[in-house]
Amino acid sequence: MVNTQTIQFPADTLELVHKIIKRYPEGKQKSALLPILHLAQAEWRWCSPEVMDYVAGLLNIKPVEVYEVATFYTMFHLEPVGEHVIEYCRTGPCCLMGGVDVYDHLKKKLGIETGETTPDGKFTVKEVECLAACGWGPVFQIREKYYMNLTNEKVDEIIEELSK
Repeated sequence: MVNTQTIQFPADTLELVHKIIKRYPEGKQKSALLPILHLAQAEWRWCSPEVMDYVAGLLNIKPVEVYEVATFYTMFHLEPVGEHVIEYCRTGPCCLMGGVDVYDHLKKKLGIETGETTPDGKFTVKEVECLAACGWGPVFQIREKYYMNLTNEKVDEIIEELSK
């Protein structure tokens, strides 16, 4: 749970927020919502109701306007997540290329199921519909980085590296 008393961007991030808002005409500050939600999620790892209320206040819009956007896009986390969110493609092409076995191996290695976070808070596993890398499956994404042509051995290496 995020403490509402501590929800405030650091000064440098707040400066960036104001620059982003100034990109848009007066009265159209809601247009800055997506980039500011990304900054909020980067700061607090997830978009709690308190964080979304804070963003609404910065943009001078109603909280429900923020909730509508955050709940629509799967890239925003509405529950606490681990340091590394592994978004695993579960669509046909990845499955045909061995994705089911690799995905099962990943969950077993981490000791969690889809939607869960490891006890140490390091990893959360999330299924997604498509990562648009069908020719390189199985694939998962962590933040902006894609991991392609996955095997159980590659998964082990990736998890070991990120665990450091």
